[in-house]
Amino acid sequence: MSKVVLVVAAHSDDEALGCGGTIARHVAEGDTVYAVFLADGVSSREGTGTVELNKRMEAAERARQILGITKNYYLGLPDNRLDTLPLIEVIQPLEKVISEVKPHTIYTHHYGDLNVDHRIAHQAVMTACRPIPGATVKEIYTFEVMSSTEWNNPADPFIPNCFVDVFEYMAQKMAALSAYELEMRAIPHSRSLDHLECLATHRGYSVGVKMAEAFALIRILK
Repeated sequence: MSKVVLVVAAHSDDEALGCGGTIARHVAEGDTVYAVFLADGVSSREGTGTVELNKRMEAAERARQILGITKNYYLGLPDNRLDTLPLIEVIQPLEKVISEVKPHTIYTHHYGDLNVDHRIAHQAVMTACRPIPGATVKEIYTFEVMSSTEWNNPADPFIPNCFVDVFEYMAQKMAALSAYELEMRAIPHSRSLDHLECLATHRGYSVGVKMAEAFALIRILK
């Protein structure tokens, strides 16, 4: 039976970094995938404006088409400043998307990431997806985003307990990441294409497959 999947990402490119292969696999298996981006991704950078914002959105739309995402939602909240907003101002627009999409499964950020927007995204998801009667969300997973998850405080480690074999979908993931070329970095940076391929190999080998993406299961209701 097909599922509706929603990826709740702080910024466009986090969806490809954290679960691009898994998204492509969901689509290939007949599921419908949506993505929502909470922050605009560029407004915290000095000297940026409409041109840079448009480029970021164009990249997100190219990645959407590559991965097979049905629709992207852009909430346009201030980049790297989600902690300056009352949490309700993040939760309410997210709740509207959840109400419209009615997802069964949600992927979002690890609560311990270094990036503050990632942490707020996690908190907003957990609040918006309270397990009340009639809620559509049955599964919540958190993903790792290089240059944030692995740079976090050691007291809040990302400990994966769920792995998705994405060997057949890595070409799509890498193509989606290439669409975000302005956000990628050269080796030996952890947000380089080379390292992300190495990470997928490491996660795969750790569970006996060629390539995988790793997640921490937060909640599942069968």
